[in-house]
Amino acid sequence: MTFQQQHSDASKFPMMKIYDWYNGPYPARVRIALAEKGLLSRIEFVPVNLWTGEHKKPAFLAINYSGTLPVLELADGTLIAECTAITQYLDALDDSPVLTGKTPTEKGIIHMMTKRAEIEFLDAVSTYFHHATPGLGPDIELSQNPEWGERMRDKAVRGMHYFNSVLKNQPFVAGNAFSMADIAVLGGMIFASLVNLPVPDECEALHAWHARMNERSSVQDWRAMVKQGEPKN
Repeated sequence: MTFQQQHSDASKFPMMKIYDWYNGPYPARVRIALAEKGLLSRIEFVPVNLWTGEHKKPAFLAINYSGTLPVLELADGTLIAECTAITQYLDALDDSPVLTGKTPTEKGIIHMMTKRAEIEFLDAVSTYFHHATPGLGPDIELSQNPEWGERMRDKAVRGMHYFNSVLKNQPFVAGNAFSMADIAVLGGMIFASLVNLPVPDECEALHAWHARMNERSSVQDWRAMVKQGEPKN
């Protein structure tokens, strides 16, 4: 049961601001989490254009030192960066966490699998994108190491095989329930699609899981937001 099903009145929760880019793989993680929690109506999205390098300019670096997206800004001005940290905050807004676990064991396993999804898959695809492809363009990709990028591409594919092996034995990345770890792997799948890095055909369990995830209303909400956010010609 999602937050939205449990709490039909999201208006009692504070308005928040999120700096992101409409189709970014990392922003996708937080947008999907917001949809799962039924909190999209409480968010003002502030676009930070990745393709023009806006996230690396002084105005945004004053908001987030690392120059990465997304960033959550609370009503009192508090800033929270990093997808995992933002998701943990959102899940703690009520007493019914659905993404980060309820028991100590659930919390530990979800955190572990989320970290593995980042290191073994999502971040590896990101490194491949920034180093072994044109990335965000010559004005932004000032120092590239193509050999390192190719190594990270291979690591990402190994990560796909790892998660395929996990999903052969359980319905979700961290066990028997959808969690923040599934969202992190979804981020990897989104990024892999953007850079035309296919999931091997033999990763049948990963493909089947991905098909099921695409049926979730939160993922469909994210896809609708991407379509709505596409720049008009």
